[in-house]
Amino acid sequence: MATPEEIFRDAVALAPDARAELTERLIASLAEDVSPEITSAQLTEVRRRIAEVESGDATLIPGDEVLARVRNLLAKHLPRASA
Repeated sequence: MATPEEIFRDAVALAPDARAELTERLIASLAEDVSPEITSAQLTEVRRRIAEVESGDATLIPGDEVLARVRNLLAKHLPRASA
């Protein structure tokens, strides 16, 4: 049986559309192992969040702003590599 590293090496050599299909199939195979209770809880949470956005109760932040905030936080809290 091939190792995960061998499979990965072979997978990255595939054409992009074949890699995308393989990725979708692998993700779908993982979803089969998720219990119905977890799936139900996740769907409930997604629906709750959608309702918050649609009602205006949630404050949305543009992605660029979020990324800038994260970068700033990381710059403050991670040690800098010495040159």
